[in-house]
Amino acid sequence: MCWDLPSPFVIELLVESSAIDHFGHANNAQYLRWIEQVSWAHSAVLGLDLARYRELDRAMVVHRHELDYLAPALEGDRLQLATWIVACDGRLTLNRRFQLLRPADGRTLLRARTRFACIAISSGRARRLPAEFRQCYGRVLVSE
Repeated sequence: MCWDLPSPFVIELLVESSAIDHFGHANNAQYLRWIEQVSWAHSAVLGLDLARYRELDRAMVVHRHELDYLAPALEGDRLQLATWIVACDGRLTLNRRFQLLRPADGRTLLRARTRFACIAISSGRARRLPAEFRQCYGRVLVSE
């Protein structure tokens, strides 16, 4: 595959009928669900699943999404969605990039980026990234 950045974390997706909107392609909201899915899968592989977030009383929550829809995903399409950690300030924020490809024709359907902020789950207030977050996310940091 022709990924935008090296060493992606990738999940496989199948566009199901429930993702299709009135225009016959995957609804815009579905792309956000896929972005959330790959983000959680990547975090879990790094050792930061929901249970660990709760133990640390910390979470990375979305501050900003930017999505560029480049081509439609259609029912039955098999897709690959990649993510990378491209920035981590070591204090409060973390940025991910995403690229959605359709291997059948090599076409990139979506490019996106998300900025996350660290909060305490118990209060919902912004809190410093725990050392474990800095270590786990920092070790897979990719330069853009």
